[in-house]
Amino acid sequence: VLIVGAGPTGLTLACELARRGVSFRLIEAAPGPQPGSRGKGIQPRTLEVFEDLEIIDRVLAHGRMAMPMYSTAPDGRVTRGGAAPEELRDRPDIPYTASLITPEWRVEEAVRRRLAEFGGAVEFGAALSSFQQSDEAVSAVVVKDGEAETVTARFLVGCDGGHSIVRKNAGIPFTGETREEVRMIVADLEVDGLDRDVWNTWQHPEGLFSLCPLPSTSVFQYQALIAPGQDPELSLANMQAILERRTGRTDIRLHEPQWSSLWRANIRLVDRYREGGVFLAGDAAHIHSPAGGQGMNTGIQDSANLGWKLAAVANGAPPALLDTYQAERRPVAAHVLDLSNARLKQTLAQNSVSTRRDASTIQLDINYRGSALARDDRDDTALLRAGDRAPDATKLTTAEGEHRLFDLTRGGRFTLLSFGATPVREALPSGLRTLHVTGQPAGPGDIADTDGNLASAYGANDRTLVLIRPDGYIGLISDAGDVSAVSGYLAAIG
Repeated sequence: VLIVGAGPTGLTLACELARRGVSFRLIEAAPGPQPGSRGKGIQPRTLEVFEDLEIIDRVLAHGRMAMPMYSTAPDGRVTRGGAAPEELRDRPDIPYTASLITPEWRVEEAVRRRLAEFGGAVEFGAALSSFQQSDEAVSAVVVKDGEAETVTARFLVGCDGGHSIVRKNAGIPFTGETREEVRMIVADLEVDGLDRDVWNTWQHPEGLFSLCPLPSTSVFQYQALIAPGQDPELSLANMQAILERRTGRTDIRLHEPQWSSLWRANIRLVDRYREGGVFLAGDAAHIHSPAGGQGMNTGIQDSANLGWKLAAVANGAPPALLDTYQAERRPVAAHVLDLSNARLKQTLAQNSVSTRRDASTIQLDINYRGSALARDDRDDTALLRAGDRAPDATKLTTAEGEHRLFDLTRGGRFTLLSFGATPVREALPSGLRTLHVTGQPAGPGDIADTDGNLASAYGANDRTLVLIRPDGYIGLISDAGDVSAVSGYLAAIG
């Protein structure tokens, strides 16, 4: 697999392939890692992806969960928010209930380090020039240090952002609009005179103004919406003037920006995620406003979905498995665009970032119900169906001690939960990881559901079988305990 673009999306995909032993090259046109905070919000579903990649501790160490958000109205009234949704607190099925604030470059740093541990690396300063494809392979021209090299790969994945060369060369339409009237100055800079414990926003007739402290750094992320006719200059003097007008304060002093950008509202979605052996992921496939903090997260989850499928096909699974990538992920991107557009409209109307957090923004409600990879024998009244995110569970006892379910399922493999009274391992592929829920764990793979959290989360009876996919979604549920359904599912995807 040739991966073009080494942002969070490309890095995650490379890790997914590397840990499964699939050969790849990851190229990045930039000469080195990109600076700037850029996307700074990591949603709980993405944190679960990072836990599965075993980098969660590194990511959490450089961020802050549920950062308080204060929104100051023109009359000085302050609205406080940012906390985790009340209905998600103290849930054994949800390990992370709030967004994490951390600079995007910190995320890339953590994933790049994990890639190195898998034996992979980014080829910086290597740019895709062109490519052609046949039924069997993609032939790409890569330019590095002025020298052109032809690279042949079975698959090419464009993770190269909104201006994607891969998308353009593949001839895939990028439908949507550019709203020139909606612009925003974004910068990383040090600030004197402001508490670093709170993300502050100010409502003002000119537009939104925001200063968010970036954990593990000495800087804040500065954001100021720029309406038509307003000065978009990325100078310290202009940024300071905007701050003073919109906050009414002269005691807050800005330092020279370490990174800055003028963001424009591009809202676009590709009409397809694949053209033969060429795939798109992340901003190359979908771009939208940063309102709601969805963009980087959606790209990372694209890679979590595509990675195991590319690996499976590379190892002999039916090529049709790759058709499920678009079928599952494009509706998610369309939903994210709708959500982000609604949040942007709210931001423009109120001149403030919403301090409210709910299940829709933290991406725990994403599901693939109706997918060709979702099969169950439950009716429509069931709370948990095939295609849903696989819930976590706490207080599970094995012969080695107490664990969470996610401790036992990580590693990017299929896992079967067997709630039946009799182990089913003998009737299934020998490489399938099977966790047998029993009263007393006696051997490897046996777990005791001490407080009933597991059975409750999965709505299980004493015959239920649940097959969890490598990306943490439920592939199959059989309350009838149909082992042949599990065998047939696994056989169909190779």
